[in-house]
Amino acid sequence: MTTLTGEHGSAGWLSRERTVAEPGFNRWMVPPAALCVHLCIGQAYAFSVFNLPMTKLLGITEPAPGDWALTQIGWIFSIAIVFLGLSAAFGGAWVERVGPRRTMATAAAFFGGGFLVAAAGIATHQLWLVFLGYGVLGGTGLGLGYISPVKTLMTWFPDRPGMATGMAIMGFGGGAFIASPLSVWLMGLYASPTSAGVFETFVTLGIGYFLFMMVGAAIVRVPRAGWAPAGFVPKTVSSGLVTAANVHVDEAMKTRQFWLLWGILCLNVTAGIGVLGQASAMIQEMFPGVITAAAAAGFVGLLSLFNMGGRFVWASTSDYIGRRATYMIFFALGLVLYAFVPTSGRMGSVVLFVAFYAVIMSMYGGGFATIPAYLKDIFGVRYVGAIHGRLLTAWSVAGVLGPVLVNYIRQYQIDQGVAKADAYTVTMYIMAGLLAVGLVLNLMMTPVDAKHHLPPEPART
Repeated sequence: MTTLTGEHGSAGWLSRERTVAEPGFNRWMVPPAALCVHLCIGQAYAFSVFNLPMTKLLGITEPAPGDWALTQIGWIFSIAIVFLGLSAAFGGAWVERVGPRRTMATAAAFFGGGFLVAAAGIATHQLWLVFLGYGVLGGTGLGLGYISPVKTLMTWFPDRPGMATGMAIMGFGGGAFIASPLSVWLMGLYASPTSAGVFETFVTLGIGYFLFMMVGAAIVRVPRAGWAPAGFVPKTVSSGLVTAANVHVDEAMKTRQFWLLWGILCLNVTAGIGVLGQASAMIQEMFPGVITAAAAAGFVGLLSLFNMGGRFVWASTSDYIGRRATYMIFFALGLVLYAFVPTSGRMGSVVLFVAFYAVIMSMYGGGFATIPAYLKDIFGVRYVGAIHGRLLTAWSVAGVLGPVLVNYIRQYQIDQGVAKADAYTVTMYIMAGLLAVGLVLNLMMTPVDAKHHLPPEPART
């Protein structure tokens, strides 16, 4: 019997050797392969569409005794983000060893299978199964799928590494733009007097995402040894923060630069993800009587577009102005925008509020897309996939810290008698403070000491 880990059959197809590109292969086929994965796992950002329906699995139209509370369901997303970071961190070295195809196929099995296990939990009304399915298994698929194409794209596009990773990671931001209406439509299609349609939707999405991610696994290729794009001359001398040397993943974690970048990513994500999770409620509460629920949904959709577009635009821009300069813009401009969000609310200016958050979300997405190229600049390309995986633990921390800051500070303010329209003011100033700290960390970035560099690889003959 053939298995994914065997030596023949499907394992041969999944092996790195079977993914080496033939002469004449078009490198522009690789970004679509990465998008097949990222557009699927980007569904995570749309998980909130299931929150209210999952509080009515027994009551169907209204919550009934025994139905899950919203606070219980909220942990599903948090667990998934935690396991995203953990799987990326612990699986990074394995990804480097086995290559992108096996990683993508494994991510497809975990992510698609996680939906099916979660569906079983919904059908039997056992929340722990949903935690296990979408949270643990699905989160593992998220992490492996997220890092699977990073190094491959950089090796195919050494001339434009920021643009290349931006194209792929753009899909993660755009996945929710597809998944949100698709999930709502499916739940409506499957809904009946005895079902909220959530179980059937999970089964459909699990199967569909698995198949689509496997298309990406089939398309992906790695370049043959010695390949380079026409006219490209690789750097042989380090300049500024960009190194021509390589640092081993274990050695990278011993450097000051790794932990500075960890803090930079964590602070940028913390500031953005907390707001992203409360965007609909925030605009309705800051502009009561002006913004309807439908308009708020449109606002969330707009933020998704800027989150997606920012990943490509900012990462591509970083190829020209540098990664540190790009992050300087993220932190300096973000600090100003967060500080002025409460002012836009007091002015009653919906236009300014929306404009501020559109730019903020573009930089939130841009931070994710730019960080792999930043890592390549600092540590070299050889172990960048594994290093990126370990850095994503910052996302796990931010995925809990951001929503907690926004939600609990807001509730504390309301409990103290502050009007809902003003309850986000302190939070916005705290977010601005976090970005100020990130600005300082980014200013502290310096090249890695040569003692951490690996010996140069022998020249190929």
